[in-house]
Amino acid sequence: MAAMPTAVTVVAAMGPGGPAGATANAVSSLSLEPPLMLACLDRGSRTLAAVRSSGLFSVNVLGAGGEALARSFASKAPHEEKWAGIEWDEAHGSPRLRECLAWVACELRDLLDGGDHVIVTGAVLDLAVDDDAAPLVFHHGEYRALS
Repeated sequence: MAAMPTAVTVVAAMGPGGPAGATANAVSSLSLEPPLMLACLDRGSRTLAAVRSSGLFSVNVLGAGGEALARSFASKAPHEEKWAGIEWDEAHGSPRLRECLAWVACELRDLLDGGDHVIVTGAVLDLAVDDDAAPLVFHHGEYRALS
């Protein structure tokens, strides 16, 4: 599946100790009516634990130039380290990265078995889009700007 380009996102939630987030590319719009999102998170993900506890999550779509954010949130570093120096706000109970191309706030709806991942679905609460920015994609193991 490395041949299939995917959007690069940070799925985030407010955990007991502050914001949690993980880079994810298995993310999709699930339904237009009602508006639903889908994200797949590793079973051992600390971000998944934050999503479960808060019942809310956000999908932050990274734009070109967001490779450093993607790499940071893909790491196993403590959440405090991942969020250090990152500009973000809390909206609808979940983190919104200021440097994102699009942001979708969701209320947790389902947690479904997906092998070594959990499929998280959420009802869309709010969203924001920057139509002028180019997206960041992941293709053949590399981050690439899509212009």
